[in-house]
Amino acid sequence: MDTKKTEQQFESVMDECRTLFEKKLHDYGASWRILRPASLTDQLFIKAKRIRSLEIKRESRVGEGIRPEFIALINYGIVGLIQIERGFADEVDIDNSEAMALYDRHAKEALQLMLRKNHDYDEAWRAMRVSSYTDFILTKLQRIKEIEDLEGATLVSEGIDANYMDIINYAVFGAIKLTDNE
Repeated sequence: MDTKKTEQQFESVMDECRTLFEKKLHDYGASWRILRPASLTDQLFIKAKRIRSLEIKRESRVGEGIRPEFIALINYGIVGLIQIERGFADEVDIDNSEAMALYDRHAKEALQLMLRKNHDYDEAWRAMRVSSYTDFILTKLQRIKEIEDLEGATLVSEGIDANYMDIINYAVFGAIKLTDNE
């Protein structure tokens, strides 16, 4: 079990995601602050459905592959965590430096969660198929939709934030595995 390698690979993917997030923040500002919870869930859903479609069809007519969609899921997952914390806004209400600080904090929390879970699960993610990550992400999104429909009034389930964290971590694993397979 090489948890140090996993930590390094995870951090490498998160650095790649951060770089893209920062560039998009430059281009668009924090326009995502306007997204209401259901809209953000749907954005994550279409990314995950596209991954599943590409896995099944094995052909992309748009020209982008699966890995960029995992990167998008990671970044939108972090946006989701920020939105839960701050609520949605009617207009952009944070500057780029504040957005990056929030991004970095949630990315660090995702890393810490992964390290704790990876310790308990003994690197089981390495033996899994990438398609399983996709299915688990879609399952998490269905759960989020149900929680949203219940307006958060669950009886025993984890909240939306825990599901976002799992989506982020599964997407990082997918990005790592697809890099390893190149």
